[in-house]
Amino acid sequence: MTAPASIVRSLRDGTPRPSAAGVPQGGEALRLVCFALVVAHVAYLAVVGLSGDWIVDATGHPVHTDFVMVYAAGKLALAGDPAAAWDWTAHRAAEDLVLGRAVPAYYGWHYPPPFLMVAAVLATLPYGAAFVSWMAVTLPLYVAAVRAIVGDRIGWLMAGAVPVLLPNLIPGQNGFLTAALIGGTLLWLGRHPVAAGVCLGLLTYKPQYGVLFPLILLVDRRWTVIAAATVTALALGVATLLVFGVGAWAAFLHWLPLTAHALLSSSDAAFEKFQSVFALVRLLGGGAQVAWAVQLVVAGTTAVLLCLVWRNEKISHDMKAAATAAGVLLATPYVYLYDLTVLAVALAFLLRRALADGFLPGERPALALFVALFVVVPVLGLPVGLPGIVITLALVGRRMRAECRAERPA
Repeated sequence: MTAPASIVRSLRDGTPRPSAAGVPQGGEALRLVCFALVVAHVAYLAVVGLSGDWIVDATGHPVHTDFVMVYAAGKLALAGDPAAAWDWTAHRAAEDLVLGRAVPAYYGWHYPPPFLMVAAVLATLPYGAAFVSWMAVTLPLYVAAVRAIVGDRIGWLMAGAVPVLLPNLIPGQNGFLTAALIGGTLLWLGRHPVAAGVCLGLLTYKPQYGVLFPLILLVDRRWTVIAAATVTALALGVATLLVFGVGAWAAFLHWLPLTAHALLSSSDAAFEKFQSVFALVRLLGGGAQVAWAVQLVVAGTTAVLLCLVWRNEKISHDMKAAATAAGVLLATPYVYLYDLTVLAVALAFLLRRALADGFLPGERPALALFVALFVVVPVLGLPVGLPGIVITLALVGRRMRAECRAERPA
């Protein structure tokens, strides 16, 4: 066994790696579909790049995407005024400078101070180099996490085939990092609890995706993971205090309720861009209070069900992890299309079990429907997150039911 193969096996919490002979019927068709999607992604990026609509335009100026917001915040930090990153007026002026003209739409900086350290490091590079560097670091982390979870070479293809890559690659977003950290947390819970805790602690850069994990870890009695996550989060907080001072945290806390109101409660918020239950209620005409009530009920129900799942010893770790990866998306109101990369983690755990035990009838058509929805629905300007989450959880729930009945897939 080669060293990389032994490392991958050790990350699997004791689940045997399926052999090539054990690939279920239809596995080759799955590989071909994944390969076709990877080719389609590469071709689309090539077309966008050649057209001058990606990273920088034909004149060499940055294309106005989400990454402009990150780069502008980093420039403010390097200029000695990190607190200004959360000030809408100052940050928009910084975006204008980065873009070389007035931005057509303002992308605000809403992240906690630890992520500003990343932005500051990226801002030391020219804009194009910073954009490419960010993708060159986070994309491989995501791909490696999916490959390690699947435990088979098809994991490489699957990571590149999931149709949420472009919403990260085109605007330079951070969904790859989020998915890698959630995947690492769930993958390493058993054999590498300290590494799992470090991943969870780093996930505090997007705290809305970590709120369910403390409950799960308490139910599953993962004390080492809890300790490692706590130490990591505190270390990040102390580091930002040393680098940026108290002012950055004060600015973040001051602007947080204003940002939350503008994004989630304002009547002119862009709810069609969100992928949550909260946004769906608002799109259907519901008020903010009704939307919050529905979102809290869904989040609470999700938390209770996940706790019950993690207490059930008949359910495999793979299905628990898959349900958690999908559940964290369902529990928060603040989900964008690029955040749905986390669904790749849930699907990776599902595929891992399918490769080991065989596909259940109807699973491959359901996965095809998942891909079709993500290819077509966003083009129509409609949110696709909830249907994707529902399909994923339905597949996971079906396997849980089979495991609880001690059934083996045909």
